[in-house]
Amino acid sequence: MKAFRVDGQSPFGSMRQKFSLDVVATSKDDAEHRVYSILGSRHKASRRAIVIKSVNEIDPRTSTEPAVLHHFREEIAAAGGKIAPTAEE
Repeated sequence: MKAFRVDGQSPFGSMRQKFSLDVVATSKDDAEHRVYSILGSRHKASRRAIVIKSVNEIDPRTSTEPAVLHHFREEIAAAGGKIAPTAEE
């Protein structure tokens, strides 16, 4: 399993917004399928309405998604912890 960051645009309510979602998947095609599934169930968006612009493999230590951090928790601990910046907004 690998970590992927999927960027795109989807309808959220009455307007279209950009999104960036980190998922755990076996391939780029699997990552796209998981994003379609997640956004479809959360926001009732059809696959035709979701536009995926890029799918990139990432280092799991740079993710802030709890599902990604949980899946790779042993590897992250062995590598010395997260490398994601802890920026406050």
